[in-house]
Amino acid sequence: MSDAIHGTLPSVSGQLLETLEWRPEGAPRAVVQLVHGMAEHIDRYDATARRLNQAGFLVVGHTHLGHGAQAPLLGWFAPQGGWNALVEDVHTLREQTQAAWPGVPYFLLGHSMGSFITRTYCQRHEAGLTGVILSGTAHFDPPLLIAGLCIANVQCWLGGEKKPSVLLQNISFAGYNRDWMPARTPNDWLSKDREVVDRYQADPLCGFPFTAGGYRDLFRGLKTLYPQHLATMDKDVPVRLFSGASDPVGGRGEGVKATMRELLDAGVKDVSLKLYDAGRHEMLNEVERDTVCNDLIAWMDDQLKA
Repeated sequence: MSDAIHGTLPSVSGQLLETLEWRPEGAPRAVVQLVHGMAEHIDRYDATARRLNQAGFLVVGHTHLGHGAQAPLLGWFAPQGGWNALVEDVHTLREQTQAAWPGVPYFLLGHSMGSFITRTYCQRHEAGLTGVILSGTAHFDPPLLIAGLCIANVQCWLGGEKKPSVLLQNISFAGYNRDWMPARTPNDWLSKDREVVDRYQADPLCGFPFTAGGYRDLFRGLKTLYPQHLATMDKDVPVRLFSGASDPVGGRGEGVKATMRELLDAGVKDVSLKLYDAGRHEMLNEVERDTVCNDLIAWMDDQLKA
């Protein structure tokens, strides 16, 4: 198997973003576009991409604005319309990839914040996808989002738009390690695999706090996930959700179930969910990741047959 191919993507914000492409041997059966999560980067998906390559899938992804070595400032997206830029950058990569691989079936897989970006994306550009996969997604109650957005707006108004917001970081991640106290690290909630957690801890491009402006854009984006915005989704594109049953981001399964119900209520015809017992937030990096990848490949196989 060849090494990942490095490339660039012109963001709608004007910045140049890092891309990676992992090619299988022979012609690809389908494309899987990865949309990574908060405070990480696309390089962390190398093992997942290579496993998908073995099953015949071409895999692509990019590192978001405000993330990775190319970011002028970690945790900050753009002067205006940061969330919109994140969503449209996903579409730019899809168009770029489909131009290079015309007619190949296309899946979109978003993890955590990437799943939120993907859910907004589906309200605009979902048509033509073979399937949508949401990993480690969550459900947010409006009062909490409104409160968070108010704090972020005040901090931006006070000159903190480009400064790390320790307050919002502490509020957003409060209680994530609760089930594993005394915790070995601040990020035990990510995975049971200690090596995965230690690599995350040691990576200067992971785990950084968002700026107040980054949180403002994030909270604005999460408001687009309210049920009243779901009517524009393509109801014929199947959606697969998977998460750890112990994932605090997804409310230990309850928030993921609530998201599934909202998609079904919006008229999406095929929505399915898999919760993995004792799994934490990053199921693609969990000790049972081989099972998770096999399940994911089996689901995509079913969509390709259909």
